Amino acid sequence: MKYSRSDAKTYAQENMLGVWAAAYMPFAEDGSIDEAGFRSNVDHWMTELGIEGIFVSGKRGEFFSMSLDERKRTFELAVEATGDNGYTIMSCSDANLDVVIDLAQHAQEVGADYIVVHAPALHFYSAYDETLMRYYKKVSDSVDIGIALWSHPASGYLMSPQLCNQLADLDNVVAIKYSVDRSMYAELTELASDRIHVSTASETEWLDNIIDLNWKLYLCSSPPFLLQSAKDRRVHDYTQAAFAGNFDEARAISASLDPVRNALARTQPAEKPHAHQKYWQELLGQVGGHVRFPLLELTEEEKAVTREAFEQCGLQV
Repeated sequence: MKYSRSDAKTYAQENMLGVWAAAYMPFAEDGSIDEAGFRSNVDHWMTELGIEGIFVSGKRGEFFSMSLDERKRTFELAVEATGDNGYTIMSCSDANLDVVIDLAQHAQEVGADYIVVHAPALHFYSAYDETLMRYYKKVSDSVDIGIALWSHPASGYLMSPQLCNQLADLDNVVAIKYSVDRSMYAELTELASDRIHVSTASETEWLDNIIDLNWKLYLCSSPPFLLQSAKDRRVHDYTQAAFAGNFDEARAISASLDPVRNALARTQPAEKPHAHQKYWQELLGQVGGHVRFPLLELTEEEKAVTREAFEQCGLQV
């Protein structure tokens, strides 16, 4: 690792910065991982789009369709593909805690920069704080690598800002992807930003959070590589303008992306987010690839609607 356990928080405060993206994993028609395609995407994202880090094998990456060995291989592939061009955070989330720890230890061994572990699904919905403290402490005690928490509604509950603030005291907890409403993540920012980065997945809220909450990290979803091209890096540009304190310029650049955001959102079939956004990648010249069973592919009609919206949204490619 690039840092010791005792230095994890300091290292993350100094290096876990900017725009990070949740990577899709491209699959070939036979279901195998398209390693060359993934490498190509990572190189494009980091060297041409200016994305600082990638979130690997999360929900966007279809971790739920992969074997344990395949998930480990994606970690190795991401470290290799990233090289010195950026950072990696590996999703070790799983229903089984032993699998979480196995993945976390593998991520550390192969040179990942951080891991992320989402709040586990629990079969009860009250008085879970002590259980979650024990859960994350067990993960923390099992590795030295920096850990990002992740709380979102799909777990069946949300971790409170007060609980997250307690978890922020664990030595190697360095960040949280907090998929909650603004009042909750603003409260946690006030409580814990001296120890961890607080972030949320919404790109449309990122600029306001830089300006109002002094956030330094966007962690993370797919918009950073769906709303940009090598010729049109407006997410990167408004982020850098905001970091420099040029807020009016940043707001103007961000607002100019609304037609692109709208085209992407309105053409997405409700049951096909992965296939739709992978097709959008293809339109951008990236490698989208197939989704894995049982996820649904786009129909030719859905592709035509998406392609027309893409061509009219004003994104330069």
